[in-house]
Amino acid sequence: MGKIIVVTTVIGIVLAILGERIIHLRKRVWASREIEQNHLPSCHLIKGIEYGSEDITILPSGLAFISSGLKYPQTPSFAPDSPGKIFILDLEDQKPRPTELRISRGFDVDSFNPHGISTYIDKEDDTVYLFVVNHPQFRSTVEIFRFVEEDFSLTHLKTVQHELLHNVNDIVALGPESFYATNDHYFTQHLLRSLETLFCLAWCNVVYYSPREVKEVASGFYMANGINISPDKKYVYVSDILDSAVHVMEMNQNYTLTPIKAIHVGTLIDNIEVDPETGDLWGGCHPNGWKLFNYNPEDLPGSEVIQIKNIHSEEPIVTQVYADNGSVIQGSSVATVYKGKLLIGTVFHKALYCDLEQSIKM
Repeated sequence: MGKIIVVTTVIGIVLAILGERIIHLRKRVWASREIEQNHLPSCHLIKGIEYGSEDITILPSGLAFISSGLKYPQTPSFAPDSPGKIFILDLEDQKPRPTELRISRGFDVDSFNPHGISTYIDKEDDTVYLFVVNHPQFRSTVEIFRFVEEDFSLTHLKTVQHELLHNVNDIVALGPESFYATNDHYFTQHLLRSLETLFCLAWCNVVYYSPREVKEVASGFYMANGINISPDKKYVYVSDILDSAVHVMEMNQNYTLTPIKAIHVGTLIDNIEVDPETGDLWGGCHPNGWKLFNYNPEDLPGSEVIQIKNIHSEEPIVTQVYADNGSVIQGSSVATVYKGKLLIGTVFHKALYCDLEQSIKM
């Protein structure tokens, strides 16, 4: 009888703890939030992108790289059992259409599972390097390609693997072979990853990689996600999606990062893109993470885009630019601008093209 009481008590305590943790997690991911429509008048879905556009980055020439087809733990995916793709979109065209980039022989295309992306342009010869976070068999690698514009192809140069790069989400290139990367979990095993999220353990980090040195340069994030750099290369921005915050960090000469401040934005900000002209930050966000992680076709996850102005001032301005309840676009993960054009990408759904200048006129 005594053993039954002990077992029952232990089970009750465990259930109580789990219940409290679930309630706490639901608050963190804005599970009760219902997004109000805030559409722009001049937008359309991009034909040819059907299974996600998780990250987008744009070259100064207007060529936009788009990663598509991501399959990742704890997030939905409706992509067929086929490799992921990198598309390119020329925003200088009046009616841009995505083109799939061909990848050179010798690279394992069959296991290609692209996530975050970043570019680096060599100042001496204008070579464009494309860095892609890849998850072959749900592991983490970073693939470095050279972009060949003449025939819209990618030449594979290098695969980077390291024990510190164990759950890579996003990346920002610093040189032809160097970068910062975010790890969005501490554990790699699925059950432990789930418990890490449930208990909101702030064990995620940012890692600096170069052929000469690999090291942790920032830590203490609940779920480090998007990462990018200021136009003057002095500051790094990291989104902590479970904290609904953007962390501003100063770059040091040894590539360590010094925390400056955190800006809470009231939504689950995913990837970060930086306007090279103004320094404004653009974020693709999840207004209700519970709907994203527990996908229900009857209660779709929405999308939200925010713009952060004057991020280094005492009072940054956070503005909601676009919002949708999932009827148009689901699970937005990135937003980026080029000459008055706005691209919105998603984890697993479609991609949206908006003409901001036309919207202002209307």
